[in-house]
Amino acid sequence: MQKTALATLFAMLLAQPVAGLENDYPTEARADYVFACMAVNGNSRSALSRCACSIDVIASIIPFEQYVEAETVLSLRLIGGERVGMMRTAPMANQLVDALRRAQAEAELLCF
Repeated sequence: MQKTALATLFAMLLAQPVAGLENDYPTEARADYVFACMAVNGNSRSALSRCACSIDVIASIIPFEQYVEAETVLSLRLIGGERVGMMRTAPMANQLVDALRRAQAEAELLCF
C-alpha cells in the first residue's frame, strides 16, 4: 500500500513540469493579446472567444520566449533608422517573425 502511494506521488511530481509547459504564457501577456485582438475584431463576446482561442493556439505552437522575441522584432521594425535596419534583414529575426506568422495563421484558421 505504501509503495503504491509513493509511486502515485512520484508520478504526480513528474507530471507537474509537463503541465507547466502547456501554460507558459503569463496571464498578462494573454490578456494583452486578447485586448489588441478585440480592438481589431470588435469588442464583442464573440471576438473575446475567438481572440482567446487564438492566443491559446499560438501558445500551443511556439514557446513564450520565442513569442516575446518575435513581438520585439516586429516592434523594432516599426522604428526607422540604421540601427534597427538589421532587424529587417537578419535571418534569425526573419525566422522568429515567420514562426509567429505561421502560428497566427494556424490560429486564424482554427478560431475565426
